Amino acid sequence: MTDVTSAKSARRPHHWRRDLIELAALFTAVAVADAIANLIGHQPDGPYLLMASAVALVATAAFHTWWARRHSHAPPPDEADAAPPVEAGATAGTATAAGGAEGTGEGGVAGAGEAGTTLWRMRTTVLDAPGSLAALCTALAGLRVDILTLQTHPLAEGTVDEFLLRAPATLQAQELSREIAAAGGASTWIERADAHDLVDTPTRVLSLATRTALDAAELPLALRQLLGRCTIHSLPAVSVTGRATGQSAPVEGVLEETVMRLRDPSGGVISVERPYLPFTPTEFARARALVELDARLGPRVPRSEDVLTLPEGNEITVRRADRGDLAAARAMHDRCSQDTLGLRYHGPVADADRYLGHLLSPRFGRTLAVQTASGRLVALGHLLWDGDETEVALLVEDDWQRRGIGSELLRRLVALAEEAGCDSVYAVTQSRNTGMVAAMRALELPLDYQIEEGTLVITARLTSEEATRPSAPTEWARH
Repeated sequence: MTDVTSAKSARRPHHWRRDLIELAALFTAVAVADAIANLIGHQPDGPYLLMASAVALVATAAFHTWWARRHSHAPPPDEADAAPPVEAGATAGTATAAGGAEGTGEGGVAGAGEAGTTLWRMRTTVLDAPGSLAALCTALAGLRVDILTLQTHPLAEGTVDEFLLRAPATLQAQELSREIAAAGGASTWIERADAHDLVDTPTRVLSLATRTALDAAELPLALRQLLGRCTIHSLPAVSVTGRATGQSAPVEGVLEETVMRLRDPSGGVISVERPYLPFTPTEFARARALVELDARLGPRVPRSEDVLTLPEGNEITVRRADRGDLAAARAMHDRCSQDTLGLRYHGPVADADRYLGHLLSPRFGRTLAVQTASGRLVALGHLLWDGDETEVALLVEDDWQRRGIGSELLRRLVALAEEAGCDSVYAVTQSRNTGMVAAMRALELPLDYQIEEGTLVITARLTSEEATRPSAPTEWARH
């Protein structure tokens, strides 16, 4: 039971002094009434006056009783505005009550989803001493800020407290930071939050673990969502040219401020970086648990397939691809013309097949393959995690171009990017590649174009309404 509930349900104290005064007043009233009765009782109209006086006394007594009962159940004048005290070490639920979650009276904090409030994520470092958390909660309560969730990250010296707050819309981040600093918080970091942050941490971690278990390509995305705004790079032990990169396994448990390095189960290093916000041992333990889960499950790709019928009647299958398709992908490269490979790779065409192992790895993104009824691979579409950005790339065999296969692959890749929470995708091609330009325009998404020395970069923004409603797929028959 919270302090607010206890205060509301507590009985009011019995005041014996007030009862004594009322009893004295009653005896005084009786004495006065007796004197008046003796005075007017012997008059001709005495009985009538006595009856009128009795009626007046009864009415007065009834009014007094009604008034006393009505005000005996009312709260004291300052009870509605009083905030319950917050004790050191209080849980998130208690702190929420302290922040004003009990009701939304005058000047109070509005409820979830109500207008006039803003969600903030805040992280600050305090001394590991009794009362430090209470000081922060008291400062937030003074600003009419509601604490929705609270996490603690113990350090060797001090504790990092991470809050999800609902604050009045008029409260600025600078004012909030000043009050937290005055209450003992240091290295305070504040940014806007959204409804997705309302999910509690255990639920979010379990969801990310489930996604990672189903698909190896989800690990970089799961780390990004677990650790917030960050950039993730997979640094292989061997480069695409076959040379050692010198990326050795990091020492377990060692953090480099805003850089975290984890052992990649497939070899090499997973590097995670974020600006201005150092990682804590708690975050490192969570990230390492996801990486260990990925290592124990081994290579895995969802085996879903869609069979489509082209306008001329040929059937093709669209499915996920991985390194098991390396031989078929190399054979497709051998059948492609030099012009087609040049439009795809923007470099020495003879070295293109060296990149296939990288492109087909789930660690670096997702790959869709198109194969014919005979099982021959005729097209590949890649969705590549490029740090905190996402690239799309297509390669369609010459004999299967101009049939809508590239547009279909691109639409599916964009849908995968949107499901992964990407804000945008970009394609790097040449300005003369009219097929790729037309496919990007067919997405009906906001596009940005950058061209330099014949190289064209087209960026499609997925944050618009159209991103949640991808354009209709090619009118092919589906089985």
